[in-house]
Amino acid sequence: MKPFHLHFQNPNLLLCPSPSPSPSPSMAFSTALRVLRLSPFLQPSRLRLSPSHPRLLSPFQHRLISARASRRPAAAARAVRRSDGNGSVTATTESGNSSEGRVVPTELHKEATEAYMAYAMSVLLGRALPDVRDGLKPVHRRILFAMHELGLSSKKPFKKCARVVGEVLGKFHPHGDTAVYDSLVRMAQDFSLRSPLIQGHGNFGSIDADPPAAMRYTECRLDDLTEALLLADLEQDTVDFVPNFDNSQKEPSLLPARLPTLLLNGSSGIAVGMATNIPPHNLGEVVDVLCVLIHNPEATLQELLEYMPGPDFPTGGLIMGNLGILEAYRTGRGRVVIRGKTDIELLDSKTKRTAIIIKEIPYQTNKASLVEKIAELVENKSLDGISDIRDESDRSGMRIVIELKRGSDPSIVLNNLYRLTSLQSTFSCNMVGILNGQPKQMGLKELLQAFLDFRCSVVERRALFKLSQARGRKHIVEGILIGFDNLDEVICIIREASSNSAAAVGLRNAFGLSEKQAEALLDISLRRLTLRESGNFLAESKSLMEQISKLEELLSSRKNILELIEQEAIELKNKFANPRRSMLEDTDNGQLEDIDVIPNEDMLLALSEKGYLKRMKPSTFNLQNRGTVGKSVGKLRVNDSMSDFIVCRAHDHVLYFSDKGTVYSARAYKIPECSRTAAGTPLVHILSLSDGERITSIIPVSEFVEDQFLLMLTMQGYIKRVSLNLFSSIRSTGIIAIQLVPDDELKWVRLCTNDDLVAMASHNGMVMLCQCTLHDPNHIHDFSTLQIRTLSRNTRGSPAMRLKNGDSMASVDIIPAAMWNNLETLSKYRENSGKGQKGPWLLFVSENGHGKRVPLSSFRVSSLNRVGLVGYKFSAEDRLAAVFVVGFSLAEDGESDEQVVLVSHSGTVNRIKVRDISIQSRFARGVILMRLDHAGKIQSASLISATDCEPEEEVLATAQG
Repeated sequence: MKPFHLHFQNPNLLLCPSPSPSPSPSMAFSTALRVLRLSPFLQPSRLRLSPSHPRLLSPFQHRLISARASRRPAAAARAVRRSDGNGSVTATTESGNSSEGRVVPTELHKEATEAYMAYAMSVLLGRALPDVRDGLKPVHRRILFAMHELGLSSKKPFKKCARVVGEVLGKFHPHGDTAVYDSLVRMAQDFSLRSPLIQGHGNFGSIDADPPAAMRYTECRLDDLTEALLLADLEQDTVDFVPNFDNSQKEPSLLPARLPTLLLNGSSGIAVGMATNIPPHNLGEVVDVLCVLIHNPEATLQELLEYMPGPDFPTGGLIMGNLGILEAYRTGRGRVVIRGKTDIELLDSKTKRTAIIIKEIPYQTNKASLVEKIAELVENKSLDGISDIRDESDRSGMRIVIELKRGSDPSIVLNNLYRLTSLQSTFSCNMVGILNGQPKQMGLKELLQAFLDFRCSVVERRALFKLSQARGRKHIVEGILIGFDNLDEVICIIREASSNSAAAVGLRNAFGLSEKQAEALLDISLRRLTLRESGNFLAESKSLMEQISKLEELLSSRKNILELIEQEAIELKNKFANPRRSMLEDTDNGQLEDIDVIPNEDMLLALSEKGYLKRMKPSTFNLQNRGTVGKSVGKLRVNDSMSDFIVCRAHDHVLYFSDKGTVYSARAYKIPECSRTAAGTPLVHILSLSDGERITSIIPVSEFVEDQFLLMLTMQGYIKRVSLNLFSSIRSTGIIAIQLVPDDELKWVRLCTNDDLVAMASHNGMVMLCQCTLHDPNHIHDFSTLQIRTLSRNTRGSPAMRLKNGDSMASVDIIPAAMWNNLETLSKYRENSGKGQKGPWLLFVSENGHGKRVPLSSFRVSSLNRVGLVGYKFSAEDRLAAVFVVGFSLAEDGESDEQVVLVSHSGTVNRIKVRDISIQSRFARGVILMRLDHAGKIQSASLISATDCEPEEEVLATAQG
């Protein structure tokens, strides 16, 4: 690249920087040329380009420069062609007199970078970032100092804000009045600062983002906290004073803060290339953590967090989790999740209508905008369950009432509010401040240590100032006491002196006094030459000696200085501390998951043999009469049939057991909801199934409690129990549930407890009852051995039944211990009342759609590996499909209040009442439950307890099958 020259008529021209920190010479020239062409600050009348090659400029620019050059007089600035071979720029200024011209060889991109860096640093230091030592930006510091100079203390009357703004503009801050007034207003808002520094009188805005009144209407004065925290000792040479913008007077470079104000009230600002965002904290906690660091400079961050657990926002709210706080305090950057504080109120006990009451909102959240956003979401159908919203806030506090519709779950609506509105927001901490004249990002401990170093300097300078004052006064008092001891001679010298100067010289010569001592002695009036005044001077001299001794002792050790800092901080805490407003919640950082915004409603799960699963609403299948055809569960794939049909709740953990003995887990709500006629979702899209693996049993689990077990039964008749807790954490690829012998598969899994009994049946209708654990030997049913052992997951189990040739296991169900223990009582009650045969019953369902109920008392309990008793007498072409224990819930007439859902191979579903199925003996054929002329055979059945259901809503409560 060939060199070029810039001819300057103004030697103070400021160039803007190049976007790249170290561009090539060609890039530097093109960038500089673009900046010179576009910048409004570089006027053509002040700058002329003279390129060494015409192709570097466009034709328009070439003509423009040539025209302007032709109009310049001969005495105008002339180009001096000079090059160092590196593409440097030669800046030349000439005005006809060669002695006034100067040539500065420099590279354009370097000059622009340096000039821009100087501008950026001036913004950082002079406007945008706070100082770590006193926690204030220059505008805030100047406002407080100007009010201090005006005498606007907390004990004085209020004065117009316009007067303060004018004082600040005229003496210290040469910027716009709006910037100054906005800063003053914010320091008076109790919802912006945790500890306001200014007392405001008038309209200073609101949390609804209402603007404050004009400065001519509002009044202000200093807060008493500000006087004690920031302005005390200002006149005692504690900080440096620097000239103001026009060098007409001095202003403090810092204020002698007694506490780290940067932590107390926080700060936010955007500078050039960096920003700061520091949260506010509680005054008492700031003092506590400062005292901890004073006593133990090696304290860890965890130790500091015990005394200051997190930010304390002026608007309160809930801080979710401490991981973001810990990261912010450790590195200076972190995210703090804040939620509004809410309550649930019951509006009407009859209709059970509730309302969500918002009492506090996150920091820097606009309350009016929050209410508008909620109303907009309700109107757009994005937020369900809300019937009305109104703002009832007043002077006593905040109160936003959100009325819910009947039947709405308050927790679900509240979680949706957290997810969709600013009722939950994030405060991004970026703890950047000015330290030693440079911006720096600091953690909590580094910030506190920087303040302690500054405070030690302030206390030391204050002590030196007081020591100097005390020593000077002591020197004067000593001279006065010498005069009192020689009073007659002093009077004689003064009477004989011809002038004041002569008298001073005479006193200095006679008693060896200094000039200040002699002048002080001459200034004493006659009325003070009494004996009492002499005693006062002696007492003052003694007091000054003690004060000097204390100050010298203070300055002799940093430990003494730190003790004084701690004492002054504790005094501020005792006077100004108040309780914490923001509460901390020990949660996972407030991250909302899908489960938090999904109602825990009942749902139906239908599984096909080929592994298609779908979720449906409980009202999909209405109640029907016995012997009807039923309703189709939906479209099935070719050669596919229904495998399982259960009822669960949306938040349940659904355990999927495969034929290979592996168990998988997924939340119920993660299954896509679809209509009755839909085919469903392949399980391979939900679970990590291996090739050829199919799900044979589904168990919904609400909680993994210690006293519950999973009973597992295989096709070849191996049975075992496993603790439910062992399945609380299942990886995505599944875990082993049972070890299988060759050609065996896991078929049935049921929930049970230690005291329950198990009813097992084979396809040929053989039934066997056995108990899980040892019962009382004195019980009417006396068994002395443990029936089904509790084993680990990776075991096979014990043989369950002794099966005859051609027979196999068909079904298993659990008999609750309470039902078995009350069997005799229930039987006697029914015999005396004449209300039907004995119950509870075993409900049998055959593959051809027949069924019956047999009293449970017709069977006896036996040990494992027995043949069992006949429970159903089948024809040659029929066999058992399922068996259930019924009689869990009874109606007022003593009959069963349960329902059974039958599903055929073709997907037809029929839901009937158990009470409509006749009670027969063990050898009876049963009655028709579902006609299967064109629907194949019964594939699965589910038992539904309707005791807790509302008939008009047709909600299914529980199911077994």
